[in-house]
Amino acid sequence: MPLSTQVRSAVASALARLLPPHRRSEGDTDRIVYSRDLWPRSLLALRDGQASIAPPDFVVWPESTDEIVALVRLAEELRVPLIPWGGGSGVCGGTLALSGGIVVDVKRMQRVLSVSREDHLVTAQAGINGQHLEDALNLQGLTLGHFPSSIYCSTLGGWLATRSAGQMSTRYGKIEDMLESLEVVAGGGARIRCGVGDTPDLAPLFVGSEGTLGVITEATMRVRPLPSHRVFRAYEFPRVAAGCEGIRRILQRGLRPAVVRLYDQMDSLLARPSGDPDDAPSAAGALASLIPERVKDATAELPRLLLGQALAHAGILSKLAEALVPKLGRGCLLIVGLEGEPGLAEAEASLCHAELLAAGGKDLGDGPGLRWYAHRYSVSYKMSPLFAAGGFVDTLEVATTWDKLLHLYGQVREALSPLAIVLAHFSHAYPEGCSIYFTFAAAAEGRARSEALYDELWRRGLAAVTRSGGTISHHHGVGVSKASFMEQEHGTSFALYRQLKALYDPCGVFNPGKMGL
Repeated sequence: MPLSTQVRSAVASALARLLPPHRRSEGDTDRIVYSRDLWPRSLLALRDGQASIAPPDFVVWPESTDEIVALVRLAEELRVPLIPWGGGSGVCGGTLALSGGIVVDVKRMQRVLSVSREDHLVTAQAGINGQHLEDALNLQGLTLGHFPSSIYCSTLGGWLATRSAGQMSTRYGKIEDMLESLEVVAGGGARIRCGVGDTPDLAPLFVGSEGTLGVITEATMRVRPLPSHRVFRAYEFPRVAAGCEGIRRILQRGLRPAVVRLYDQMDSLLARPSGDPDDAPSAAGALASLIPERVKDATAELPRLLLGQALAHAGILSKLAEALVPKLGRGCLLIVGLEGEPGLAEAEASLCHAELLAAGGKDLGDGPGLRWYAHRYSVSYKMSPLFAAGGFVDTLEVATTWDKLLHLYGQVREALSPLAIVLAHFSHAYPEGCSIYFTFAAAAEGRARSEALYDELWRRGLAAVTRSGGTISHHHGVGVSKASFMEQEHGTSFALYRQLKALYDPCGVFNPGKMGL
């Protein structure tokens, strides 16, 4: 709901005093651009011709923490929502201006403020693009070690706001594991600096809060030397359980591969239709491989129609696949990658190799791993054909401890497969447990039915996760897509979050309507 005419006029006048014309806008074009992120449900509306999903009243581009402070005070004075914005790459609706207000795009706050090669620390503004930060560090012989699939279009602040995980998190950790300290602007325009060494350390309160408690403006991160050696190897396991056992064994032995990705049988099969073990999976992109190459070459339109029909009967196809896949004799592909000093990386690779063979793995050589590494960001660009065919695709990334992992996997597949084609891979593994990354795709006729089917899939999936004792979000955040299950998962501790919201955001202006609040 947009602001009233009176409040809107007051905000426009105040912004004119705070920012130059080229760093503030209330034009329709900017409001449309900032009316959605990459939440797949909002893409259904876009496909239906509704370009603007939840438009803000204003968009601003601050360049300093002082300007953020002034914007927070303005928002509180006029009781106007303030929505932090990084790269707009989120997939949970976390940046939607549900009640109008001001979107604060921090991408002009993109400077690397300091790098200490001796202490292995970097301090940067929150709006810096992820790849730009990594490039700057590489010039110093360093790496953050954080490589999400969205690295080309996401920001440091966005990573921290959603507790992001990169593709090499098993070695380097998630983004919160790399954090030394941060600066955030909270209610009243208070500039809070917090981090390691503080008693108490308040930083964990803001990391993962998705802008509901304040605006992250800069952070100091721990970095590592650039690896001088890299080893990849792939294995095939007869079933998911055996692959998971192999992963658990190498991690609980104290080994730290950078990459551990186990694809279930459905994902492995669809991603390698040629039977070539060098064809590594690409998750959502693998669904497009349901169309034979000879049909793709026939016309440009027929493959789209066939894919649409396949997605419209996703439940039947899923049931058929579950019956056939085990009989095809193809197993589950596991990709393992290690990096660091040559001697250490090779020694760890040898130990991992022994453990994985002992767990029942078949050595496939280095081809699939090297191929995955060469195309590791491609999946983010392969979803559009499914939407163009009249369907949709989304991902559900969850996690739990090892003792519950296979049960969680089975429960979510059972919940989703009657309505969708379901793929899954296991990644972001730890000694204590592992994340499962489900990809599901389906279709229904018309936008209303598509949205209803989409919502039902999410309801079923999240219900299965909570029943199984898992967490509903490992690294994509919560936004609005998972908000209704927050209280169910966190129970009485969710009341503490509400109290924190009241403390740090007494006027209720920070990103309202998100995270189940």
